Amino acid sequence: MLKMLILRIIQSIPVLVIVGAVVFSIAVALPGDPSLIILGENAPEVERQRIRLELGLDRPVLVQFGDWMFKAVQGDIGKSYKTGEPVVSVLAARIPVTLQLAFLSMLFAVVVGVPLGMIAAIKRNSWVDAVVSVLSVSALAMPFFWVGILLIMLFTLKLRLLPPFGYVPFSEDPVQNLRFMIMPVLTLGSAYVALVARQTRAAMVQVLSSDYIRTARAKGASELRVVTVHGFRNALVAIVTVIGLQFAGMMGGAVVTETVFQLPGLGRMITNAIFDRDYGLMQGGVLVVVLGVIIVNLLTDMAYWLLDPRIQR
Repeated sequence: MLKMLILRIIQSIPVLVIVGAVVFSIAVALPGDPSLIILGENAPEVERQRIRLELGLDRPVLVQFGDWMFKAVQGDIGKSYKTGEPVVSVLAARIPVTLQLAFLSMLFAVVVGVPLGMIAAIKRNSWVDAVVSVLSVSALAMPFFWVGILLIMLFTLKLRLLPPFGYVPFSEDPVQNLRFMIMPVLTLGSAYVALVARQTRAAMVQVLSSDYIRTARAKGASELRVVTVHGFRNALVAIVTVIGLQFAGMMGGAVVTETVFQLPGLGRMITNAIFDRDYGLMQGGVLVVVLGVIIVNLLTDMAYWLLDPRIQR
C-alpha cells in the first residue's frame, strides 16, 4: 500500500505543474490590469507602472510563472491584489467552510442515497424502484440555485425555522453553525443523493445477479445476510468510486450554493476573485482545489486497496 501511495503522489506532481501553468496562463490572458485594482481607475500612469514593477508584471510570462511556482513550493502563493493579504491566510479562513459544506453534503448523500439504491435494487422493476428512479431524475434535473430558493421560501418565509443567510464557525456556536448549514447541505446534497442512489442500485443489481449470490441463497443464507454481507460488500468498490469522484466534483455546486446562502467559502472566494480581477487569489484558490481533488483521489485509491483483496494481491 505504501508503494502504491508513493507512486500516486509522484504521478500527481506533473498534474499540479500542468494545472498551475494553465491557471496562470488564463489569469494572464484575462482582460484587466491589477494596478487598476490596487490604485483605482483614476490612478496616474506613473503609479500604475510602479505597482507593475513591484508585482513583477513587466517581466516575461515564463519568468513570472517560474517565480510563482518556486514560491508556491515553499508555501508562498502570493498576495491578494485587492486587500494585500497573503493568499495563504485568506484560504485558511475559507477552506474550513467549504470542507464542512462538502463533507456534510456527501454524508447526507451517502446516508440517504445508499439505502435508497439498495431498496431499489432489491425491489427491482417494482413500484418502489420506479419511485426511486423518478425522484433521482427529478433531483438531478433541478439546478442548485432553484433548490436553494425553494428551501429558503419553505424553511425561512413559511415555517420560520432557519435563518436564510450567514455563517457562524462551529467552534464559536455549534448549534447556530448547524442551523446555518442545514439548507446549504440539503441544496448541495440533493443532487448527490440521486447520483449515489443510482450508482448503488446499478452496482447492487449487478452483484445480486452473480453466481455466488445464488449459491449463498441455495445454502440457506438469510436474505439480509445475502444483501448486506455478500451483496453490498462486493458492490462497495463501485459505490466508493462514485462517492470519491462526486466529492471531488462538488466544487462547482459549492460555488452556487455558497453564493445563494452567502457562505464565506472557497467557491465564493474564487468567484469574487475572478470578477475583481484578483489574479493572485484566484490562482491560489484554484491550486488548492486541484490539490484537494488529488487528495480525494488518493484516499479513494486507498479505499479500493482496503475493500478489494484482489487489489492487495
